[in-house]
Amino acid sequence: MSSSYRWLLLLIAVGLNASALVPQANAAQDDDTFALKTRARTETKPGSGRFHPRVSSQEWKGAETAFIVCDMWDLHHCLNATKRGTEMAPRMNRVLTEARSRGAIVIHAPSSCVGFYKDHPARKRAQSMPRTKTPPGIAAWCHQIPSEEQGEYPIDQSDGGEDDDPKEHLEWAEKLKAKGLKPGSPWTRQTDLLTIEDKDYISDNGEEIWSILENQNVKNVVLVGVHTNMCVLGRPFGLRQMAKNGKNVVLMRDMTDTMYNPARRPFVSHFTGTDLIVEHIEKWVCPTITSDQLIGGTPFRFKNDRRKRLVMLVGEREYKTNESLATFAAKHLGHDYSVEFAHASEADRNDFPGAAEAIAEADVLLVSVRRRALPPAQMAALRKYVKSGKPIVGIRTANHAFSLRGKEPPAGLKLWENFDAEIIGGNYTNHHGEGPDVVVIVAKNSANHPILKGIDPKKLVGRGSLYVVSPLQKQSQTLLIGTREGKPAEPIAWIHQTPADGRVFYTSLGHVDDFKQPAVQKLLKNALAWASGK
Repeated sequence: MSSSYRWLLLLIAVGLNASALVPQANAAQDDDTFALKTRARTETKPGSGRFHPRVSSQEWKGAETAFIVCDMWDLHHCLNATKRGTEMAPRMNRVLTEARSRGAIVIHAPSSCVGFYKDHPARKRAQSMPRTKTPPGIAAWCHQIPSEEQGEYPIDQSDGGEDDDPKEHLEWAEKLKAKGLKPGSPWTRQTDLLTIEDKDYISDNGEEIWSILENQNVKNVVLVGVHTNMCVLGRPFGLRQMAKNGKNVVLMRDMTDTMYNPARRPFVSHFTGTDLIVEHIEKWVCPTITSDQLIGGTPFRFKNDRRKRLVMLVGEREYKTNESLATFAAKHLGHDYSVEFAHASEADRNDFPGAAEAIAEADVLLVSVRRRALPPAQMAALRKYVKSGKPIVGIRTANHAFSLRGKEPPAGLKLWENFDAEIIGGNYTNHHGEGPDVVVIVAKNSANHPILKGIDPKKLVGRGSLYVVSPLQKQSQTLLIGTREGKPAEPIAWIHQTPADGRVFYTSLGHVDDFKQPAVQKLLKNALAWASGK
């Protein structure tokens, strides 16, 4: 029986309202287990370079689980890293408290600072643990495991990853010197915002930590702490060593941070840099989880992470938007959005693995889908998203995304035949086929709309066929009109509102050659900003 359960019985016995004191996350699982949703990424097909997020349910016994706290130092040579660690630590402490209550062990690993704790009972416990047979190389830093050779490391951290303002960084270095500390390595101990209990362990030694895990029959390991791209991955007790040596290891992805400088490749925000490292880990190293799975609430986000969560639902074979949107996102969206792709399965055109979970967390949804039926859970997630009044951006085939031309869907799958009229605001019936490029002009009274800001319509050309969409719904406002010789003019970009007052932008542009135009890229970037309220 865990200590938290004994306290609950005691509180009930004395007539107190104990239910309000039990963490929310405990309600759905036993007090000595962890019911987790792990996320990993698998390629849509070998060599595609596109990945599905795969969410799996697992149940771990608390007594077979360890939480390792990596390098949560009191100070850091990077001021912003110090601030972020301080901001994250209180929630991390709640996670560790909950982990202990379910029988998990906690290992504090403040590298190079273990000497500070030479007299602490948790340090002596680690030292007294009998040494077991250890895997070769477990005492050393691990720079890569074989699975990572399949991918490209996503960020340039060759400068150490500092993201401080240069002036503030110099001032911070002077403050550290004034305290008698080395500006390049000022850490002296683990932050005191994390409680170290006597029953915990303190060690930064790979062989020592491995022996603790083996002696305690630990099968499952959760890594928290900093910094993901360096120490969390590479230390002797880090993700790579745990993964390659057979532990069921996960990263708690919202209880970590990176050392990444946005002035370096791929020139995205610091927080997108973290996302890219997390994706790399989920592809090639191990799955991840989030702190809310233990303590309830929502996953942790740093206060300066103001990005919107953008989910791109992509499933069409005509215009290669699975490639063009990925390129567009990497080049233009890395500062303002946390981007998640939900691709159609290569094996089943009507399945978008991971889509339901991704849509549930989205702030903005971009749809590039052509004539697909969805599994019930994915369609339910889409309808719930729309009903919430959140924004939608649709390109090209989105106006016939969930329609099969009046045919019945495959057994068990769901359509949304009125998605065009009800949500997009259009009236798609056909297209004019291959022919000359579509000439673009600005619709009357729309020149000053923010979506068209900074766009020269003379530099917009429609390379794909002209869609027949007239007449639009009454609430729609046309922004751009496309013309082709011998054919009636048609709206090719407009805005609309969903029944729940969600903002909608749609354009029939989206041909693979359309994306080569800077004006089209600017149009889509503006549309996302407008739709998401930026």
